Amino acid sequence: MKRKDWQARGAGHRQRMRDKFMEYGLSAFTDDEILEMLFSFGTPRQDCKERARETRRHFGSLAAALEASPDELQQIRGVGPNNIFALRLIHEVARKFLQTRLKGRTYITAADDLVDYLSHACSFLDREVFVVTFLDTRHGIIEVEQLFEGTLSASVVYTREVMKKALEHNAAALVFAHNHPSGFTEPSPEDKAITRKLFLAAQALDINVLDHIIIGKQGSFFSFADQGIMEQIRSGI
Repeated sequence: MKRKDWQARGAGHRQRMRDKFMEYGLSAFTDDEILEMLFSFGTPRQDCKERARETRRHFGSLAAALEASPDELQQIRGVGPNNIFALRLIHEVARKFLQTRLKGRTYITAADDLVDYLSHACSFLDREVFVVTFLDTRHGIIEVEQLFEGTLSASVVYTREVMKKALEHNAAALVFAHNHPSGFTEPSPEDKAITRKLFLAAQALDINVLDHIIIGKQGSFFSFADQGIMEQIRSGI
């Protein structure tokens, strides 16, 4: 097939995909097709079908491909810097959107969205990060901030810094979260110990601690509040 004929055919294929998306939305597409569309943003004059198929096959899912590092993506035949840029951009846009829509909402109505954001931001990391959600007196979300970064096995959490940030935000309540790169969400004795330590420090400042959420892989999480651990901490058990 001549180059011009291939380009014309490719342009028609991409236009049909755009039309399909505008009419039916993303649910009408497979993971392969979504990756193909994203790759085409970076290399609009190339056929991206095979590299999209190979990327999904290598990582197992669209989510895993979006969460892959640039070094991992470069191992896929045909995937270049422009393709990687397109994937990283859409991932960061989604993360920013999920974070932004939390602000001003009450925690009781946004708890599921907070977990979605934390999963999107943390579940793919190969190191532990500690995130704090700061809430006002009505439990409206003021801000969500990553405060600490640790190793694969432990985060270094400084109580004084957490309380300093809480006072800067004039927070009345806090929700803690961190990820387990292993994927297992069961809290360790250290997780419970740091939660108790932070709770006591916050209590001295008349700040309530509502929950500590552990993020695993692919949307899995563990809530101290849901499992009754926060109540045990409040009771001094």
